[in-house]
Amino acid sequence: MKPNRNFQKELEAIIEQNRKNGVVPSLLLHSCCAPCSSYCLEYLSQYFKITVLYYNPNLFPAGEYERRVFEQKKLVVALPTKYPVTLVEMKGEPEEFYSAVKGLEHTGEGGERCFACFRLRLERAARYAKENGFDFFTTTLTISPLKNAQKLNEIGEAVGEKFGVRHLPSDFKKKNGYKRSVELSKVYGLYRQDYCGCVFSKREREEAEKAKGESI
Repeated sequence: MKPNRNFQKELEAIIEQNRKNGVVPSLLLHSCCAPCSSYCLEYLSQYFKITVLYYNPNLFPAGEYERRVFEQKKLVVALPTKYPVTLVEMKGEPEEFYSAVKGLEHTGEGGERCFACFRLRLERAARYAKENGFDFFTTTLTISPLKNAQKLNEIGEAVGEKFGVRHLPSDFKKKNGYKRSVELSKVYGLYRQDYCGCVFSKREREEAEKAKGESI
């Protein structure tokens, strides 16, 4: 993959081509959480028929998973969209995540552990998209300023080729996407978590907060 690609412009080119062809493609949108999906759904539902795939076996503890999936379901029902949005919850087992990141547990947030987690979830999305005849698949993860959009698109394209389904390029933080997600979270009263989701990110967050408190 060439560095410094403008994934937002690539997405806009696909949208424009579909518009010229008079088609509204189906899109499987993997969602990491309701807040991140809010802007993605508001934006993409103008151009695609979307099914949200909620597959996040990395979430810890179990109560955190339940809280986040509840918020996702709430948003899908409440958010007005041009084309209908449906949701599929695929409740993976935590062991799927721990197996995927084995040996990478201490590599730190934003490193190889995260990349392995991205691949796990995107592979499942690509497989589901292929098995169910979707035109495209992608993930909300690129909306986060803390997530590597280059790497996410690289993984998405690789697993798309593996399963034979087209990956939709994205960098949803562009066009003030992240800012809009914060606004929408307030509008719909969405729970915004303070750590990515896994036990390791939770631990790192707590350690950082502790260190910050001790330095004051």
